[in-house]
Amino acid sequence: MADPTTPWRLGTVGPDAAPRTVLESGGRLYELDALLAGAALRAPTAGTATRELLGDWDAWRPILAALAEAPGAEPLAADELEWLPPIANPSKIICAGANYGDHLAEMGDEPTRTERPFAFIKPSNTLLGHRRALVLPAMARKVDWEGELSVVIGRVAKDVRGERALAAIAGYCPFNDVSARDWIDTPVLAVGMDWIVHKSFDGFAPTGPLITPAEFVGDPQRLAIRLSVNGVVKQDASTSHMLWGVLELVEYLSTVMTLFPGDVISTGSPSGVGHGRGEYLAAGDAIALSISGLGPALETPVAAAAARHDGPT
Repeated sequence: MADPTTPWRLGTVGPDAAPRTVLESGGRLYELDALLAGAALRAPTAGTATRELLGDWDAWRPILAALAEAPGAEPLAADELEWLPPIANPSKIICAGANYGDHLAEMGDEPTRTERPFAFIKPSNTLLGHRRALVLPAMARKVDWEGELSVVIGRVAKDVRGERALAAIAGYCPFNDVSARDWIDTPVLAVGMDWIVHKSFDGFAPTGPLITPAEFVGDPQRLAIRLSVNGVVKQDASTSHMLWGVLELVEYLSTVMTLFPGDVISTGSPSGVGHGRGEYLAAGDAIALSISGLGPALETPVAAAAARHDGPT
């Protein structure tokens, strides 16, 4: 098999009951199963869902690269697609917190590197596909955006260091760590703020639309992040400002827990979130998050809840 050079990306489209993996090549989208059939190639695993591809990433990468070089199927009509999260049900979504000094400063904290990375878990119910509506929770009034770079794991990783840690990364993807700030000012002694409720409402992790393989990204610490709300730029930063870089996060987290293919690590938010200036999302807003080299912007419309409650109790 020739050494392919055409950049490609992976995503997932609906409907929900029948998800399909898509491959982007040359700005066009193709259904993976159609490409495999056209090339008469045998899949190395039982299925072609994105998480299954990542579970056998070393076998799939050359196949996907070859398909991207010479797609043997008709492209999909991109405007008609119903986007799902690239990985529907990862075993875990790990988010780095307090990882940009300027964000710490705007939240009223010291803008210094902590003794070790801070992290929390978001459940899979938070995942939301490209162009799907973020429904504001009935019990929250201070819903905020946090544009971030996320890492997608492609190999089992435990206690990895250096090149082994980097080799565990399959690719990168835009990620919006949506947060309900209603709970941030009411910490409980010896417990702190309620991180579960703060971060875990349905749809609080818009992700995608596509995963870009690591070989097409280069240095993950040299990527521009830009998030806008209603066309107004709110975050405009660089991953070079992380306090703990991608390599360090993978190394550290792999000492705590085994990382599995399909796991997502979001690397923290730079400054420009709404809470620092008293701005929050409202029904009718439109969020767009772009990261240089990672394909189309992640678009998220905002919708109202069916009913409102009084907020945190």
